[in-house]
Amino acid sequence: MRKSLEGSLEVPLAGNDPHGNDRDSWATIESAPLFTGVSPEDFKRISAAARLKRLAHSEILYLEGDTVEQVLLLISGFVKVTQLGPRGTEVILRLSAPGDVLDAVGLCSTGRHCTTAQAIRGCGALVWDGGIFKDLVERLPVLHQNMTRLICGHLQELEERFRELTTERVAPRVARQLIRLQEQVGSPQQGEVEIGLSREGLAQMTGTTEYTVSRLLSAWEAHGLVTCRRESLMISDVRALRKVFEEN
Repeated sequence: MRKSLEGSLEVPLAGNDPHGNDRDSWATIESAPLFTGVSPEDFKRISAAARLKRLAHSEILYLEGDTVEQVLLLISGFVKVTQLGPRGTEVILRLSAPGDVLDAVGLCSTGRHCTTAQAIRGCGALVWDGGIFKDLVERLPVLHQNMTRLICGHLQELEERFRELTTERVAPRVARQLIRLQEQVGSPQQGEVEIGLSREGLAQMTGTTEYTVSRLLSAWEAHGLVTCRRESLMISDVRALRKVFEEN
């Protein structure tokens, strides 16, 4: 065992029993889009080159502009991926969920992180050294195809959000983003769905102000669509929330 520079506990993955106490993590690893179509032999080869890493709440995984030293496959928890504007204003690009890969784009392009990633809550990740992961992608066509598919998925979402920003009013735009987050990172809680994102974060993701988001959420809460908390919100009526953008 060893500690990473950030202080997170890392352990070798090779030798861990996939049917032991960490079954949920292994199930996430084996079903991750990164491994779609990968043969059992190649899966063993890829996973043997990795190690498990536990990340604390609010821990920084990497910083924008730093050299890419590791690639991570998130297997539990959620990660906030952000960029800074010219004046230092933070913008949330996406929330990453189990099965997402961080940050292979920077590794295969400039060699530097183009974003900052921070754990929203305690997380688990599969970690490869950057050079090793890049070599695996170059040697295994199916892994390269899967990475391309994942990157294209992120690009498509950003294109959709840009279109919404330029063609839709604020209310349907915010409602659409909440439904998107509900599908991607929502946590079911007794008939409702929790989204671990503040009003400020939701405003960043929808190109509006925190004041406008707060006013919208208050109105929706009064009608039973959502329940607001300090650093998260609960979607209480998904069908009604969908109608906000489907009928506009």
